[in-house]
Amino acid sequence: MLITHLRNATIVLEFESQGRPVGLLVDPMLAPRATLPALRYLRLTGKARQRNPVAELPDNTEAVLERVTHALITHCQRGHFDHLDRAGKRFLRERQIPVFCMPHDAAYLRQRGLQTVALEGPGRQSWPLGGQITPVPCVHGRGWVGRLMEHGHGYLLELPGNPSVYLAGDTVLTPAVRDCLQRLQPGVAVLPAGGARFDLGGDILMDAHDMVRAAACWPGQLVVNHLEALDHCPTTRAQVHALVAEHGLGGRLWVPEDGAQRVYTDTCAIPAPEVAGRPALASAQAA
Repeated sequence: MLITHLRNATIVLEFESQGRPVGLLVDPMLAPRATLPALRYLRLTGKARQRNPVAELPDNTEAVLERVTHALITHCQRGHFDHLDRAGKRFLRERQIPVFCMPHDAAYLRQRGLQTVALEGPGRQSWPLGGQITPVPCVHGRGWVGRLMEHGHGYLLELPGNPSVYLAGDTVLTPAVRDCLQRLQPGVAVLPAGGARFDLGGDILMDAHDMVRAAACWPGQLVVNHLEALDHCPTTRAQVHALVAEHGLGGRLWVPEDGAQRVYTDTCAIPAPEVAGRPALASAQAA
């Protein structure tokens, strides 16, 4: 499986299913830099407001998006443009990309002209891409701030011939997240480490320290996202790298730069050449 990290929570998983190549786009935020609203509104930190995203999409975005065949949405309502913005909707609509989502989001996405494929709801289930998909509830912040949030779902993907992948979605480190890691033992877990918070209230995402706690739950590979793309996510890649080194997790934890790619097999992770075509996956697997 070839994983490309584009920006924030937007990634593309490429794999073979039933003899055909699949490019699964997760939570597309495709807007240019500084074209979306700020998420921190008060200047309690002494810093000026920043419009989002705070980083441009990487140079290889267009080539990667050309290979997209399907999409998967973790959550998208209540203003969560960082997981599906107007540019992302336009891309999915114009390309007529089938979009998998939970039933809660299906009508919302259909009203916006997207080709929506609703999952059955909670519980492990078959899906058209082959194998099984299991929704895992998210808790996108606790207390009063949590009541204002759209919590959504992460997903465990079990695909024949590929490592299982847990896409956590936007969540703090909860018993459900720990259970997915400990009991279901995904080959790869993609977790948010941005430590996001607004001007008031507590954290609404995991942070760098949570990555260490999550890594202790199971022996698989960990991919870190939600970094250095939004104004309310203070965790930096440097902070995660420092903790990775301190706790000896370098062989298990990947902190990708925007546009970076890596191939995951059932036994290891292999850096992948950044090229425009599918041969990147085959060549990296051969290596």
